[in-house]
Amino acid sequence: METHNDFNLGPEEIRALERTYLFSTYKRSDLYCAHGEGAYVRDIAGRRYLDFLAGISVNSLGYNHPRIVGALRDQGGRLIHCSNLFYNPFQGLLAQKLAGLAGMERVFFTNSGAEAMEAALKIARAYGSARGQGEKSRILTLRNSFHGRTLGALSITTQEKYQAPFRPLIPDIGVVEALTPEALAGAFSDRVCALVVEPVQGEGGVFPMPADFMQAARELCDRHDALLVADEIQCGMGRTGKFFGFEHYGIRPDVVTMAKSLAAGYPLGAVLGNGRVAGSLGPGDHGTTFGGGPLACRVALEVLAVIEEEGLIRNVREMGDYLVEGLRALARNHPLMGEIRALGLMIGVELGAAARETVDRLLEKGVIANAAHETVLRLLPPFVITRKECDLFLETLDGVLGGIESEKPRPS
Repeated sequence: METHNDFNLGPEEIRALERTYLFSTYKRSDLYCAHGEGAYVRDIAGRRYLDFLAGISVNSLGYNHPRIVGALRDQGGRLIHCSNLFYNPFQGLLAQKLAGLAGMERVFFTNSGAEAMEAALKIARAYGSARGQGEKSRILTLRNSFHGRTLGALSITTQEKYQAPFRPLIPDIGVVEALTPEALAGAFSDRVCALVVEPVQGEGGVFPMPADFMQAARELCDRHDALLVADEIQCGMGRTGKFFGFEHYGIRPDVVTMAKSLAAGYPLGAVLGNGRVAGSLGPGDHGTTFGGGPLACRVALEVLAVIEEEGLIRNVREMGDYLVEGLRALARNHPLMGEIRALGLMIGVELGAAARETVDRLLEKGVIANAAHETVLRLLPPFVITRKECDLFLETLDGVLGGIESEKPRPS
């Protein structure tokens, strides 16, 4: 079989190498990615797949956007890495741009979302320590949240399947059990140094926060001198139809975490802070070897320019509305489909026990999607998605759901 990769490896060789040498941390589908263009990725045999997952909200500009490839090539030929002991031309420019977009004052760059969350947790504890003589250290998180897999981020990721093997986790974490102002108020005290919220819970099944909950979050954090931390790792960078998810709620957090699509596929994360936390970390309090390198920051600046100049946030809103309209039309004919939840191009469709089978059958038909929280079809297409590609997805989903429903036993 002809293969489309430089090492000329076939599927069996790839699987054997991974089975022998990798920790078995991923349950992979039988797709062997080789290259891509636009909203499509090709496997090593050259078959094309429409990507409605975008690398789990990473490939916001699709694959091989010419301006991103150009920035990578140009900067890669100049300077890939220099230590954070020295300056590079792009870190300050990117920090200025992000701070302006978020209404923040300070930025720290990381390699990933989990690292950004670790930095945010340290900022929260440092803030509380400076104000509570060691008594203001409690961090609140939400039931069903996901913030990452490092030990600190995992400690506020309140899903049993992720936490169970790794306890004991970091102490002094409180869980808000319901997305209501009353439940949130009941969890607060003056011992709380921070509340961490995803404006849209992604891994938990695509749940946008209720507006009254977010407004209560801001009010309670102000009342108790606590930080409101917005986890924008998945829902930021325009994914919801606004640059940040928190903008839908008319509030502004104190700290924002970012990653995933920040450099559209090149590893980069960031934590942003307002004036309240600007002095929370000083020299030696935190650091990173790779975070904020010249190549990553140069690419991220190009990503931001493309999003703005190509009007992609407008396209996110328009295509998000178009997809939701199409999904609701499908739901009238498919009893498997339950609630449809969406903000922009962050969409979840309740499918119950059929979610995983739906994802597998879509892949067989050449469409990539994902099952979140076991029961939800999660859709995160790239910002460059077109109406024609949305129609292809809807047509494929219609056929897949029809096939699953036709095979279900009829009630006697």
